[in-house]
Amino acid sequence: MALRMRAAAAAVCVESSRGRNPRFLSLYPHLGPKFPSSASPSFDRRISSHPQKQVGSVYEKCDKSFATFKHRIRAINTEAEVEPKASSVKEDEKLSDNWKIKMLYDGECPLCMREVNMLSERNKLYGTIKFVDISSDEYSAEENQGIDYKTAMGRIHAIESDGTIVTDVEAFRRLYEEVGLGWVYAVTKYKPIAVIANAVYAVWAKYRMQITGRPSLEDVLEARMKNKGEVCNDSKACKM
Repeated sequence: MALRMRAAAAAVCVESSRGRNPRFLSLYPHLGPKFPSSASPSFDRRISSHPQKQVGSVYEKCDKSFATFKHRIRAINTEAEVEPKASSVKEDEKLSDNWKIKMLYDGECPLCMREVNMLSERNKLYGTIKFVDISSDEYSAEENQGIDYKTAMGRIHAIESDGTIVTDVEAFRRLYEEVGLGWVYAVTKYKPIAVIANAVYAVWAKYRMQITGRPSLEDVLEARMKNKGEVCNDSKACKM
């Protein structure tokens, strides 16, 4: 590819030096090299009197122009790069007027966030899901049917607008239905399939902390208690 670009740039330089003015340079004159036109008698005399020397000089200038060309292209590409789009989940959390179901999610789980972001994008068309980050300092169990951080971290929870709590694969099915993707989990409506799907999900839920390279749930809970001064009862269950 580099050789092709070099050859193309050299051809552009030579053509420009001959005064043919390729369409590329007519569109992007600021990127092209600057050579005297063949309409200049002095330039023609130099070429005719010392052809080998002059051609070599042209290609030396082409090399320099090619380096400048690559530098400018890199600059243009850098400016054109789109910065990673910030997740819109935080904005969606505020859109709670017409929600039909809440999704309690772990905002510190990288794999979980891929699915959350996908659902969030879909939700822009429907506005039926309210996303609640259980890892946020503002998370309140009282506002989410008494589901505390430890319980929510154990498996997926969703809360319907009437207060009904759904978990595991059923929670995913309900969430996907609300954004027009119900067909993804439609097969799990059949009990035998649901049993198998829930068993597979239970394994993921049990080991997701290790899979995503995070400390165990016990260590995470202990760290939160020390950092945030969370109050615990006699059974060591944190009140959040």
